[in-house]
Amino acid sequence: MSSRLTPDICVIGAGSGGLSVAAAAAAFGVEVVLIEKGLMGGDCLNYGCVPSKALLSAGKAARSLDAARHFGLESAGGSVEFAKANDHVRNVIAAIAPHDSIERFEGLGVTVLQETAEFIGPDRVEAGDHVIEARRFVVATGSSAAIPPIDGLTDVPYLTNETLFELRDAPEHLVIVGGGPIGLEMAQAHRRLGSRVTVLEALKPLGQDDPDLAAIVVQQLAAEGVEILTGTAVTSVARDGDDIIVRWTSDAAGPGEARASHLLIATGRTANVDGLGLEAAGIDHDRRGIKVGADLRTTNRRVYAVGDVAGGPQFTHIAGYHAGLVIRAILFRLPAKENRDLVPWVTYTSPELGHVGLTEAEARRRHGARVKILSAEYAGNDRAQTENLTTGKLKLIVGPRGRLLGADIVGAQAGEIVNLLSLALSKKLAMKDLAGFIAPYPTLGELVRRAAISYYADAPRSPWVRRLLKLLRKLG
Repeated sequence: MSSRLTPDICVIGAGSGGLSVAAAAAAFGVEVVLIEKGLMGGDCLNYGCVPSKALLSAGKAARSLDAARHFGLESAGGSVEFAKANDHVRNVIAAIAPHDSIERFEGLGVTVLQETAEFIGPDRVEAGDHVIEARRFVVATGSSAAIPPIDGLTDVPYLTNETLFELRDAPEHLVIVGGGPIGLEMAQAHRRLGSRVTVLEALKPLGQDDPDLAAIVVQQLAAEGVEILTGTAVTSVARDGDDIIVRWTSDAAGPGEARASHLLIATGRTANVDGLGLEAAGIDHDRRGIKVGADLRTTNRRVYAVGDVAGGPQFTHIAGYHAGLVIRAILFRLPAKENRDLVPWVTYTSPELGHVGLTEAEARRRHGARVKILSAEYAGNDRAQTENLTTGKLKLIVGPRGRLLGADIVGAQAGEIVNLLSLALSKKLAMKDLAGFIAPYPTLGELVRRAAISYYADAPRSPWVRRLLKLLRKLG
């Protein structure tokens, strides 16, 4: 017989968003059931952000052996042991896993069910031998790698982010389909760890980012030996012994092919909605995910959706942001409204590429000629010079009355600098605020202040300012 559970909140999915909702609700003494059919921590911990950044760090360390020569140091030039880089990935996951574990959440008072969840009505979910009837439900099932309809793909072994980090030997020739953040991050990491790498992108690499700054990342990867083909559509793949033959057609060069030892599919993500029984619950959804309002409520008023499955920007930090909004709404009945104008993101290549707020195009559509673009070059920053990290640029997108609307940055520690700019944007700061703060010297963060000060570059030439100064001098 099925057991009946009646918690206040039922959370489906134990990734970043689901865990955040469950932990916060439990901290207030609210009864929570958390259902997860796979690994605790979800995609981010096990297959995404954590392992990819760990592998990137290993690649960065390997690259630093060559970079040391700039500072007069001779490296031993030893070979890379890919298996040890993979050990680093495993160790990082293992170090973080206890924070997301079943034991920790049960210790917080959460009932954790390791089962597949399915709605069997608008107010009921079935999970194994349990039927959960909750006051509110939160769907946080995340997303999975989108697999494109390439001829022959089902007949060849291919990798996604869920299997890539199982490799113990460096691929001899890794062909990556997709030139987005995942594709380029893994291209650089594997190239630095000894693989030959080819990236095939149907449109433009890093197409969601500022094109001028994205080009700097692409140029750096090319300089390191990554072959990047843009405007290139993969037409078919076929197995030939242990190799995979990848065929494509390019806008610039026509048809071509490559012999790959490994094939990685990195063509985006698809929301995990299959098998959830959303129809039985009266929850509308499409190929992008569950349809939600700005308050993250679905078409079933009992049910919220957060993170990747909610059909918006697919970032771990967005799932955490959504979790905070949902907790406000469910526990305290406070108004909660998602603001995508505040969303930051970072691609963790070297150099890093970061963005927050409106793009330049979005800003101009909303504010027209009143938009100003301010910039600061890494080459003009003293800290960047001392560390030989002079490749990079910061752009501030400024609207009426000098208010910050958005920012783009490419260069070392771009992600850390975006932190400051994300705070400035959320607090509606203007250039007078960013020009007026004291930055410790020498730091890369001085780039923000330098760009903000340039907003006032025309002030000394203003006749009104000069007249005011003349009047003030006369007054003694």
